[in-house]
Amino acid sequence: MTNKIAFQGEPGAYSHQACHDARPDMEAVPCRTFEDVIETVRKGDADLAMLPVENSTYGRVADIHRLLPDSGLHIVDEAFVRVHINLLGVKGVRLDQIKTAMSHTVLLGQCRDFLREHDIHPVVGADTAGSAMHVADEGDITQAALASELAGEIYGLELLARHIEDHDKNTTRFLIMSREMDMKRRGDVMMMTSFVFRVRNIPAALYKAMGGFATNGVNMTKLESYMVDGQFTATQFYADIEGHPDDRNVQLALEELDYFTDDITLLGVYPADLKRR
Repeated sequence: MTNKIAFQGEPGAYSHQACHDARPDMEAVPCRTFEDVIETVRKGDADLAMLPVENSTYGRVADIHRLLPDSGLHIVDEAFVRVHINLLGVKGVRLDQIKTAMSHTVLLGQCRDFLREHDIHPVVGADTAGSAMHVADEGDITQAALASELAGEIYGLELLARHIEDHDKNTTRFLIMSREMDMKRRGDVMMMTSFVFRVRNIPAALYKAMGGFATNGVNMTKLESYMVDGQFTATQFYADIEGHPDDRNVQLALEELDYFTDDITLLGVYPADLKRR
């Protein structure tokens, strides 16, 4: 065991914040891409991967669902992280001295009201933590970054304004993944099961496949479709349901799903995050 958890981005990224919040006892390892995160865990250089899958404001994270089925990793936990955006500047600067703010385009769009109120011009950066690093390196008192408080601590920046996002419920859901699936984990908390599947090429196959969940009282919290290998005719579905595969009603629903599908891949069984409720 390495006691390390891998994430995508620079130190101070929101994925780093997620690692810090969900696994504070583990060393967070930055990686360049999502593929690098997965490979780091597959090779054994880290025990866990922290991967963002969806945001309450901007929807699903591009490419993640495509990577999960062939990753060789399994979901062992989920984490809901509140995305708080902060204005960070060089040490000693005042808010009224700031002329520009750099960040990822998504974060810039979430702080329009604040930037407009303070007459601060938005500047697009590659990512949030990278923007904080850039501001620290440049040392320009008129330039700030929009990023996490953790990024400010890492790069030695001044916290000029906290929680400046326009919407107060912006949350990102992360999946924590491991090389091994933990099917025995149970307890008092609600369990979640995630899987991907492809329906058979017969009329109303998806409708019939979904019927088993309704008739057996299994709540499906997410169902998303996406193309496979760029083919319009090859559609794969990602699903999250409440319950454990050992639960009788879940067993019956999955058996019915299996009848109408060509392939089902179980991605993980894990406890629901308390923030899901």
